[in-house]
Amino acid sequence: MPFPEGRIDKPSAPPALLQPGHNCWRIEHADRFAMLVDADAYFRAVRNAIRNARHSIFILSWDIDSRTRLVPCGANDGFPEPLGDFLHAVVAARPDLHAYVLNWDFAMLYALEREWLPVYKLDWRTHRRLSFRMDARHPIGGSHHQKVVVVDDSVAFVGGLDITRCRWDTPQHAHDEPLRCDSDGKPHGPFHDVQALVDGDAARALGELARLRWQNATGETVPMPAVGLHEAWPEGVLPDLTDVEVAISRTEPAFEGRAGVHEVRQLHLDAIAAARRTIFFENQYFTSGMLADALAARLDEPDGPEVFVISPKTQSGWLEQATMGVLRARAHKRIVAADRYGRYRMYCPHVPGFTDQCLNVHSKVFAIDDTLFSIGSANLSSRSMALDTECNITIEAHGPDAARIRTAITHLRDRLLAEHLDSTPETVQAEIRMRGSLHRAAAALRQSERTLHVLEPETTPELDALIPEQALFDPEKPIEPDQLVAEFVPKDARKPVPRRLIGVGVLAIALALLAVAWRWTPLRDWVNLASLVGLARDLEQLPFTPVAVICSYVIAGMAMIPVMLLIAVTGIVFGPFYGSLYALGGTMLSAAAAYGLGHWLGRDTVRRLLGPRINNLSRRIGKRGILAMVVVRMLPVAPFTVVNVVAGASHIGFRDYLVGTLIGMLPGITITVTFVHHLAEAVRNPSPGTVAVMAGVAASLIAIALGLQKLLRRKEDQAA
Repeated sequence: MPFPEGRIDKPSAPPALLQPGHNCWRIEHADRFAMLVDADAYFRAVRNAIRNARHSIFILSWDIDSRTRLVPCGANDGFPEPLGDFLHAVVAARPDLHAYVLNWDFAMLYALEREWLPVYKLDWRTHRRLSFRMDARHPIGGSHHQKVVVVDDSVAFVGGLDITRCRWDTPQHAHDEPLRCDSDGKPHGPFHDVQALVDGDAARALGELARLRWQNATGETVPMPAVGLHEAWPEGVLPDLTDVEVAISRTEPAFEGRAGVHEVRQLHLDAIAAARRTIFFENQYFTSGMLADALAARLDEPDGPEVFVISPKTQSGWLEQATMGVLRARAHKRIVAADRYGRYRMYCPHVPGFTDQCLNVHSKVFAIDDTLFSIGSANLSSRSMALDTECNITIEAHGPDAARIRTAITHLRDRLLAEHLDSTPETVQAEIRMRGSLHRAAAALRQSERTLHVLEPETTPELDALIPEQALFDPEKPIEPDQLVAEFVPKDARKPVPRRLIGVGVLAIALALLAVAWRWTPLRDWVNLASLVGLARDLEQLPFTPVAVICSYVIAGMAMIPVMLLIAVTGIVFGPFYGSLYALGGTMLSAAAAYGLGHWLGRDTVRRLLGPRINNLSRRIGKRGILAMVVVRMLPVAPFTVVNVVAGASHIGFRDYLVGTLIGMLPGITITVTFVHHLAEAVRNPSPGTVAVMAGVAASLIAIALGLQKLLRRKEDQAA
């Protein structure tokens, strides 16, 4: 369909759209405003600002990695390169400086995709004035998603970038960029994002926002400093705009009696309604049904605006592609159906030299005409409008300086278009003026291998039928626990109340009796390595030894005796070959028995017994099946029996459960049995030969463990 004649050159007289208490929290003055495009510019600027901090540093993040090198080629500023060491050194060097890092308290198994032990690396082993906390103060299904850094309440960064792995890139997004690597030195794909930088009263207000978020998450109060602190604007960053009013908009979900804040949602709705000529979005997601309806209504108007959306070709990872990808295809289809006049296009940036030739667009930016420009953390998703904590900052052209600000807004938008079209902002602006349309200008500038391709997101009918509307994947409001159970557990799988109560009662009595026996009988003296070895040697004399050993695993598992202790004993007594067979058979039988218990008790009962956070484990097992079981068996995410019971309650198929358990447990059993056998031989018969064998086995174990760790990270990176 040909593009309609555009109206870009119409005169514009926008009203004041930004209103505190309605679509923004505050409007504050900034002496300087800068747009930092891609992580190379942002990471350099934020390191420079933090290096010069004197009073306070606040970092609010969805993810953070202490190993991140903000300047991969080397900052050479006298401080360590990795983020964690850098923060520690800066704080230690300034007696009056305090740093506060608040990161989302992600779900248990999400740890496979993140840095391990962040609390240890950014809190326990760092300076006492560097405080790191995990933010768990959000409703079920929600996350802390703000990406804000405030230094000395003098400068503040807001946008879509976290200071973490696989984010660094330059605007060139060159396929042969050697510095684009993750924390382990592994190359990652091109990544595009945007961060804003402000100072003055706007930065001070964002410092107040950071303190409020810290207090809500930790209960700790950090006082505001006196006005007129150290000037922290980073060297080398030129402002795109000076002397401008900046609006701060938030999303905060309703939680524990606090009303929800939906300023970001209202900002988007008001902006779409006010647009006269163009609506420009650059965003990671596009799944909000509410925003899709608002855009469809404007496109249905004979004299409505153009809608220009830049989005990644595919969503990140199989799970996002199967959920958010489906929702995006539905939203796109809805808008196309309403686009009677051909004013809507979705584009993906094409970058030559890569396998899929697709740029990972992670930014959250929008522009309305030449009157409104917003940068923040909010995606075009329902959860960003209601469930996750978000922060956007927006500038508007109105009042005496409207013409100056309009010029700056136009340049900011055209900078982003120029990056994707392999052009310059001036050339883009000239094409838009000449052709009167963003779409026509983009088509005219499509002369390089690096360009914008029209995107038609689609999904298979089978997947479309499988994924429910919005609900759990992109909820428009906080999810109630009962709703979560109702969505994930089929009705015929929910146990009747009397049966659940019987299950709870029986299990509670059994645990109570076990506790009494442990406290008042010799049981605790029996359950140790020496006693278990003695018991195993007695079993070795029986005619039905294999059956006895394997059945003992079931009894020990129900008594919560650590499975690795049982495996070690089996290796010591029965040797590498038979020990591995017995341990594998006993482990599988114990796993099957506990699975049956979890299936019989039902999800509601298991949740009440083990706590609400166990839902994270249950959901991941239920969704990823065999892969999830392999991972939880290889990594100690929860006690063996707890994992078994949760798996039964999560309704993963019994076959998938056993296959995943077998694949996940076999390496660990073989390794453990072999090691403890040779260790015992070295202790019983010390000689150069036995010690050499044990050392060789230990070296092999270390190599296998490192290989497994790299394999798991590679699989999780591919899935992400």
